[in-house]
Amino acid sequence: MRALPGSLGKVLAAAALVAAAAVIPLAIGAPASSASIVTVGSGSYVSSRPAGTQGPSNSSGAPVTPKVTAAMKGKPVPTNEWWSSFVWNRLGNAYSENTYAHPLTFNADAGGLGVGYPTTPSVTADQRTYEYMHKADLHVGVDGLNAPETLVDGWGDFDVSPSWTGNGRTLRTTIAHGSPYVYAEASGGAASVGFTATATVWQQGTNVVGVTVNGHDYALFAPTGKNWTVTATGATADAPYFSVAVLPARDALPLFTKYAYSFITDTTVSWSYNTANARSTAVYSAATTAKEGTQTGTLLALYRHQWLNTPDALTSYTYVSPEGQMKVLDGASFSTQLTFNGVLPALPLAGDADKARLRADIDASLAAPDPFNGRNDTYWTGKHLVRLANQIRIANQIGYSDGRDRLLRIVEDRLADWLTAGPNDTERYYAYDSTWSTLIGYPASFGSDTELNDHHFHDSYFVLASALVAMNDPAWASDARYGGMVKTLLKDAQNYDRSDTRFPFLRNFDPYAGHSWASGHAAFAAGNNEESTSEGMAFSTAAILFGQITGDTAMRNAGIHMYTTEQQAIAQYWFDVDHAVFPAGYPHRTAAIHWGNGGVYATWWTANPEEVHGINMLPVTGGSLYHGKWKADILDNVAEMRQANGGPEQEWKDIIWEFLAIADPAQSMQLLGSGDYTPEEGESKAHTYHWISSLNHFGTPDEGVTANTPTYSVFTKNGVRSYAAYNPKPTAATVKFSDGTTLAVPAGSMAWKGASSGVDAGTGFAPQTGEPSPEPSADPSGGPSPDPSPGPSADPSPSPVPSPSESPSPPPPGGSADAYSRIEAESFTSQGGLMTDTATDEGGGQYIGTIANGDWAEYRIDFGTTPARQFVARAASGAPDGASGLVEVRIGSRDSAPIGSFAIANTGGWQSWRTIPANIAGITGPQDVFLTFTSGQPENYVNVNWFTFGH
Repeated sequence: MRALPGSLGKVLAAAALVAAAAVIPLAIGAPASSASIVTVGSGSYVSSRPAGTQGPSNSSGAPVTPKVTAAMKGKPVPTNEWWSSFVWNRLGNAYSENTYAHPLTFNADAGGLGVGYPTTPSVTADQRTYEYMHKADLHVGVDGLNAPETLVDGWGDFDVSPSWTGNGRTLRTTIAHGSPYVYAEASGGAASVGFTATATVWQQGTNVVGVTVNGHDYALFAPTGKNWTVTATGATADAPYFSVAVLPARDALPLFTKYAYSFITDTTVSWSYNTANARSTAVYSAATTAKEGTQTGTLLALYRHQWLNTPDALTSYTYVSPEGQMKVLDGASFSTQLTFNGVLPALPLAGDADKARLRADIDASLAAPDPFNGRNDTYWTGKHLVRLANQIRIANQIGYSDGRDRLLRIVEDRLADWLTAGPNDTERYYAYDSTWSTLIGYPASFGSDTELNDHHFHDSYFVLASALVAMNDPAWASDARYGGMVKTLLKDAQNYDRSDTRFPFLRNFDPYAGHSWASGHAAFAAGNNEESTSEGMAFSTAAILFGQITGDTAMRNAGIHMYTTEQQAIAQYWFDVDHAVFPAGYPHRTAAIHWGNGGVYATWWTANPEEVHGINMLPVTGGSLYHGKWKADILDNVAEMRQANGGPEQEWKDIIWEFLAIADPAQSMQLLGSGDYTPEEGESKAHTYHWISSLNHFGTPDEGVTANTPTYSVFTKNGVRSYAAYNPKPTAATVKFSDGTTLAVPAGSMAWKGASSGVDAGTGFAPQTGEPSPEPSADPSGGPSPDPSPGPSADPSPSPVPSPSESPSPPPPGGSADAYSRIEAESFTSQGGLMTDTATDEGGGQYIGTIANGDWAEYRIDFGTTPARQFVARAASGAPDGASGLVEVRIGSRDSAPIGSFAIANTGGWQSWRTIPANIAGITGPQDVFLTFTSGQPENYVNVNWFTFGH
């Protein structure tokens, strides 16, 4: 989370002023009717920003457009980049603010590009900030150039090409993350490299010059036959192209000369995920072209998180950077290989959990007069969506179906409201800004409209809540329902699909730096910044879960790439787990904000130690276990926080205890029982107790074991491992772990075993014949039998299934069928879209078929005086791959809200019958009952033979 930006010095020197600035008025939208509505499944957004809404602006509030050349107009413009101040004039500077590519740093002006290589950090007197501030050593330009502005003439995944035109001269440069070169093309005047201080010329060649400025060695390269003229203030050459490089050592000059005329023309990052060995591989490549001769290729400097995880050979040359030492690769491509230790929708329920306490805490959340605490903007609404959605899983695990369904309805309703733009909406909708290729939610907050700040933070909550909803309601998440809008929202922040040109590629995520950037414009002397890495990781978690649940492997794998990469970056640049990044004089164990030029022990709104540490802990989700890779650092961080706080935590107790529990759950459990506390606004008492008690029961994350599914985790306590995995598919699965353990996971469910065993039945998918039942009785791997009292509850899924009477009981004329007898599906009183045919199912009879989206059947049923809690149907499906849908129960009208449902996909054939249970809200008395059928695909997807109800 970020507040309104201000200078870095103000953040540090006047925390009270910054705290005051954090109270931001919400940007309320105008009626959406002023623009057309774009339909995406059941959702929609406005095609352009309605009149009266705010979008990307300068600091005076005036609208701005991207500063790009004619060749780049109409292309989706990257924002939230390390170089975004080149393309966005936020502060009235038509050129750029300081830009940190590393190892080089830059600042543009009318005459060209200032180039620096800061190697000595400064630490403020209060020891809260360390900075490697840009200071130009050289100035790359064209003699006589005086441009009115700098425009961007191209970009890749980690490079950009600023250009200048003025006074009859042109200059086009290419700079890149990791590149020690500046590549330049000039016309209308002599190529010029100015010296900003007294220079020592140590290599006076013809077209190659070696010079030292401010203690840094550089080489200037002109084309063969185009010699440099060197003076005390700079060098010029009559050259249409040239390059400049910062040298790691003077003896590297021959190597750098080799690639001096091989200009970078594009940069790309690609990734893949190997499910079998849980390995995420990324490839970073620079395309080059020879400006003279035939030599292509280049040199790249790898950040610490990259060189620690690459199998490629590196040279002995190194550079200094705010991210620690960079190492030089002789080559235009390298890879990294990272292990993915999985994410979960939720932790498993502790075998000794106090279910009455959990239910009471859930009831307290449900009893709130406003589940969203008056919040109505994208950020705070999102936090409450996840707070409520986390409790859906807990309610399901303890068998509290009524609470689960009430939470589900609250979350679904608010999500649907935001994901649907009505013609007269003035709030809770999204609008597309084609000028900046972005989707903005109104009401906006924290500059998400005017500065495009924090879209990955805000969107992470919406996508994660949608994933948790989809566990119980997969049809809701289909592209034909709301899944299409969820994916649109996700792509706005981190578009992984290069073919989708509505949005730039990976807006917030910087693939080379290994983490996200929060500011849309990066208009700061310190470069761009990122505060809450944990919210960035929540986004990756959401992409993994939503992609896995909906079968979108590309989304899932992109999420895994971002998750594993950012995990490494967080460890190094926010937590300095190897004690190799933070400079001497900066005594802290964390940087709350990481900048392009360093780090800060303060947040945007306060210097309170609890928030300084806690901002990189929240939200706590089933993807937060990545901290388990550095358990010792968790203990160090909490210890420093308490020391700086002058005692134990007082404000964000729950967040800090949950973070601490990843390393020391026993201490967290003791603290949780030590007295009452006020939950952080995005947390609930139910989730905090569930999280801490789970880790206390099962143990802390075991990073040494992987699984052949991305939705898993392994825990260890006292030498005993516990295993958990989630299976979103409509068929049961056996998950294999790298230590040889297997875990049977029913369809649409999460299962666990070890310290105790249980199942969180997420969807009601029926297992195939011969597959494990949702209530495990023995481990098929030959391991120990599950705990006789399963963790989730005595009834984690609708069990026992009611046994219908052997003889069907159709309703008598003018009467009602007995809800607890077997009701033949063909005994409807009215229907739409159905046919009947003879079943080959046991007992024969008729069934209803050719069922597709929108079909329905009506029945008159008497439920008696004891509320019915279960619905069971005999169903079959021969639907094609990817086709699935819901069988829903509605009362009184086919348009009323469902009181229960189950999802179904292919069962093995149209006559391959399964008995499928589901929970329903309690219902009594004679009722008009509607079975409705909802699917995101047009195909027929289910046959129904009979159904019944149970208590």
